[in-house]
Amino acid sequence: MHTEKVIDHIVNWLTNYANSANIKGFVVGVSGGIDSAVTSSLCAKTGLKTICVEMPIHQAESQVNRAQEHIAQLKKRFPNVSEERVDLTPVFEELKSAVPKVEKSAQLDLSLANTRARLRMSTLYYFAGLHKYLVAGTGNKVEDFGVGFYTKYGDGGVDLSPIADLVKSQVYALGKELKVPNSIQIAAPTDGLFGDSRSDEDQIGASYDELEWAMKMKDEGKNKDDFEGRKREVFEIFIRLNTVNQHKMMPIPVCNIPVDLI
Repeated sequence: MHTEKVIDHIVNWLTNYANSANIKGFVVGVSGGIDSAVTSSLCAKTGLKTICVEMPIHQAESQVNRAQEHIAQLKKRFPNVSEERVDLTPVFEELKSAVPKVEKSAQLDLSLANTRARLRMSTLYYFAGLHKYLVAGTGNKVEDFGVGFYTKYGDGGVDLSPIADLVKSQVYALGKELKVPNSIQIAAPTDGLFGDSRSDEDQIGASYDELEWAMKMKDEGKNKDDFEGRKREVFEIFIRLNTVNQHKMMPIPVCNIPVDLI
């Protein structure tokens, strides 16, 4: 991959899109992970106003520290970058106290995790609406179009997606070129939505390198019978998630009413 040229291409794409929409800046949720660090860096390089928003909800200290390190570095390098910090923990706890109590389960944990992501989406759009900016998405190709590893109307609720055509290894390559802090480059990827130390790999059952491989094999028309052992296991994980999460990747179904009924 021609890393520098890819960076220039994305920066030009962001700039042209914003100018065409008569928009003067971007809002990016910064989590302390590589995807949000790369996305915010790309937005910053446009020269347009870029607000980095940190939105902790019972966040691990290591994630908070990485996010703050990255934002501080960006502000030092780019005068067009500013920051906002909104502690959503009290909001999250208030919502939990307002909804009916249910027995603790894995489904409850997942519902609450998705709720965190949707609270953050609403917060990003608050700032976007306030300043008439665009919300820049931080999803990569494997997450957005491979396994659907994101929250519908949460981190999936954005105005434009600058890195969604890049797989994770390519995002890391851009991160290195963009001088993203090393603490972020070496950190295990995590969505940070469960309030514990579980990584993306813990949740998915496969690493991003493995998922990239499986995505490529699917695109080449392979099936599970072409593989054995761990490769077969990874391929089956990818196909299962790709199938069950199609509802995230496809347009919202619309019930079309026959003309003779209207």
